[in-house]
Amino acid sequence: MIAARKAGRIGVIMLIASMGVACGHENTEEAGKSAVSTTVVPAPADLAPATAATTPVATIDSARAMQYVRDVVKFGARPIGSENHKKLEKYILGHLRGDKVEVDAFEADTPEGKFPVKNIITKYPGTREGIIVIAGHYDTNYPLRDTGYVGANDGGSSTALLLELANHFRSKKNDGYSVWLVWTDGEEAVKQWTSTDSLYGSRHLAEKWQKDGTLKKIKAFLLVDMIGDADLNVDQDTGSTSWLQNVVFQAATRLGYQSHFYGRAIGVEDDHLPFVRMGVPSVDLIDLNYGYGNVFHHTPQDTLDKLSPKSLQIVGDVVLETVSLVNSLKN
Repeated sequence: MIAARKAGRIGVIMLIASMGVACGHENTEEAGKSAVSTTVVPAPADLAPATAATTPVATIDSARAMQYVRDVVKFGARPIGSENHKKLEKYILGHLRGDKVEVDAFEADTPEGKFPVKNIITKYPGTREGIIVIAGHYDTNYPLRDTGYVGANDGGSSTALLLELANHFRSKKNDGYSVWLVWTDGEEAVKQWTSTDSLYGSRHLAEKWQKDGTLKKIKAFLLVDMIGDADLNVDQDTGSTSWLQNVVFQAATRLGYQSHFYGRAIGVEDDHLPFVRMGVPSVDLIDLNYGYGNVFHHTPQDTLDKLSPKSLQIVGDVVLETVSLVNSLKN
């Protein structure tokens, strides 16, 4: 996070390539999520008031979401191919018992050999034709598997927030587009972050959905990653779809959380990019500056004490409001 939180948006957009700052999982040799070369989008402008502005605000249970993080971290390191990873799969599927669940299982060919990868998808039907996807990865960094790394924020927070969102969507009638929650797998690099050693699950799923026609039905793809940081400042990803970023910022503004969003603009390689490249409106909600100078990211210091239920509340509520706003759009 940025040491001194900025109150509100910054009008100046920083070109990440020219500044020499790596993004996503910042140090590309050690951590992954590298910077991408992309056209910088302007700082988001407020959209015209949507019909959802008069509807009640939906909220998540942040205490329960935080408990899910604690449960996930108890498994320890959860890289693909590990026993802890399998335990977490069962934990997630156990929470989705009774829901409409699909597992996109395949074998990934990596620099360290072949690994089983499983994207977990749960589907909540709506009243309109079309799909809103909310995604986040559940695996942890493979190279750090023997260091005591538990990935409380990076892997833990996204896994937990999706579990809490599942509670929300299964407990109410979804008046709008269908909502699909996706726990992506194999997001982390197995050896060193490259275009082929990373995003295994999302690349596979995007290709699968392109072939079966699902991509054409997706109205918005919302990715959450590293969103538990107690000092929350969600970055403006320059590779995300600009109009959808505007909707996210409108949602944050309506809820009074705008000071936690878009304090800086950076390019991030993350699970949304395979969908962006195939023309799906997509946005990455990520706080990449984790600790001063990103010191906690991809280190054994990524632990529960760095996280806050309030941050999960902010991002979870903004995601729900974004869904409401997307449902209110004409197209």
